[in-house]
Order: sequence, then structure tokens, then C-alpha cells
Amino acid sequence: MLKINELQEKRPVEGNFLVTKKDLAVGKTGKPYLALRLMDSTGEVEARGWDNADILSEGFAKSDVCRVKGFVVSYQGKLQINVSQIASIPEGRYDLRDFLPSSERDPEEMIKELDSIIASMTDKDIKALLQEMFKEGGEIRELYKLAPAAKAMHHPYLGGLIEHVLSVCGLARFVSTHYEGVDGDMLLAGVMLHDIGKIYELSYKRGIDYTDRGKLIGHITIGVEMIEEAVRALGHFPREKSILVKHLVLSHHGIYEYGSPKRPKTVEAILLSFIDDVDAKVKAVQTLLENDLNEGNWTAYNRMLERYIFKGFPPGEELSAEEPASEAPPASDAEETNRGDGGEDERDPGLSLF
Repeated sequence: MLKINELQEKRPVEGNFLVTKKDLAVGKTGKPYLALRLMDSTGEVEARGWDNADILSEGFAKSDVCRVKGFVVSYQGKLQINVSQIASIPEGRYDLRDFLPSSERDPEEMIKELDSIIASMTDKDIKALLQEMFKEGGEIRELYKLAPAAKAMHHPYLGGLIEHVLSVCGLARFVSTHYEGVDGDMLLAGVMLHDIGKIYELSYKRGIDYTDRGKLIGHITIGVEMIEEAVRALGHFPREKSILVKHLVLSHHGIYEYGSPKRPKTVEAILLSFIDDVDAKVKAVQTLLENDLNEGNWTAYNRMLERYIFKGFPPGEELSAEEPASEAPPASDAEETNRGDGGEDERDPGLSLF
């Protein structure tokens, strides 16, 4: 099946794509046309339906996976598909991972790694709680394997949540042995549950976006509700441990300004807030470096990180006496950055900036 990164100018195209934008517009001549954006796991491309736009529009909706036929052209230096046929494909006849960015790791492999960490715990209560929440065949387990960690910024792809959690588990295991008096199992429970509410905060069946539930109450509140349901199901979970686990979830954003209802007030909660933030930031920078197309030693200005990132000196390059790259963003980005009203669609509300 043809992928977006394989498109070539002046070539016919036939393939399956996710429709991420659909507008029925009117051109300068008064004739209607379809303005589309198509997506698969390799990227996005603009598309236009110039002929019989009204009829073409009836066969699909935004967020549908569609069979598309057309021709590839170049417009303003970018490839674009002129669509001649497009029709929705029924659910169950495609794999969502073919159309959305996904973790390079196998989801079954990752959930088994999570199971192994839980099985190694010595605190019987914590182990029972986690086994209840991630039990075989349960909805939580299945969604946890699929969910992204965020809509943007860090791990914003299918399987991103559990990939992020397993990475933070590695940090948790290190810091819990590095510092005396740290309850390692409690810290690991916080790592596994701090973002569990994102399986319902985010929608990722057809594109990644926020659900109504996510916008109204957020993943922290959802996560605490889920923990309470599991505690009730167990029927014998110690109340004190329940409070401590919930505190980890409630405080993991660290400070009020980053959306944390409570500030960390236990050693485990303080460690969780920092190692979670470290992993998110490192992944965000790595992704920026991997995807940046800017020429030179610096990435393009990144609005979410509010800075340029240094890509390194090319081999054999001699240091010059030139002034270093300015930390000031381009004028248009500075205006957006300083507005302070980005909200959920612009910035992950739980991710602090440097």
C-alpha cells in the first residue's frame, strides 16, 4: 500500500488514508471544491477535490479512514493530491497503526514488561492494586497499551503512554535505590498510575484529540476515580496506602501553575514529579532533533520548548567567532508564546517548560 512518504510528483496515487481535515470551500470562480488533509503513519499531505466536490463530500466524514484515488502535483513547493475518488472504509477493515504515529516497540512486549515489574514487587497490597487495574482482558489494560502520552509535546503517538511509563520505571528503580528511605514499590505505583487517566482523557481511535470528559475534568481527576474504583473492588486495601497512591497522582505535575491540584509532600511524590518531567522533556527534545529539517547547527525555534536546540558541530567544523544563536524567538512566534492562552491544544497542560 502506497504511503505518503512515497508520493511522487506527476504520478497517480491510490491508497488508504486518514482524513484529518475536511472543508467544502468556494473558489474564486464561485465553484465549490474540497480542501482535505490526509494522514498515515509516515506523515500528512494536503489534498483537493476540484471536480464534483459536492458528490465527493457525501462519501466520507472527517476522521474517517478512506480509500483515495488521485494524482500527485506540486503546489507552492509541496506535494498535493488532486482527488478524483474518495470513500470511507468501514471500521474493522484497517489497522489504526497504519494511519497514526506509533511506538516502535511492540505493545504486547511492553505490557509484559509492565507485568514483570509488578510481579517483582514485595508490597502485597500495591501489587494487588496494580494487578487489579491491569488484569488480563480488562478495558484498562487494552487501552493502556494503545494510548498516547499526550496530544503533542512528548510521546504523542499510539503506545506512547506505556513507553513513557516504562522509561520512568527505569528511572524510579534507580533513584529508589540511590536514596535511603524511599518506598520503591509505592514510587513505581505512582509511575504506573500517574497518567492512567489519559486513556480516557484522550481520544485516539481516529486521530489524537481530547475527549469531552478529558476537557471537563482532566486525566488527574479521572485517574484518582479509577484508583478508587479498584480499591473498592479489592475490598481490603489499606486506607493509608490508598491516600498515598492518590497523592502521587494528584501531585505529579509538581506545582499549581502546571495543573497540579496538590504539591508533592512525600519523598516518593517529589521524586515522581521530577523523573516524570525529565523523561517527558528528554523525549520532546529527542523528537525535535529527529524531525527537524532546519539547515545549520540549530533546530528551528520550538514554541513549546520556547527555544532553539543545538544539533551539534558537524565533523571537522572549526569554531568561529560569530555570535551564538539568539534565544529570542521569531517575531510571530514571540507573539504566540507570550499570549499565555495556549490551552490544551497548544501545550500539554501537565508538562512544565525548562
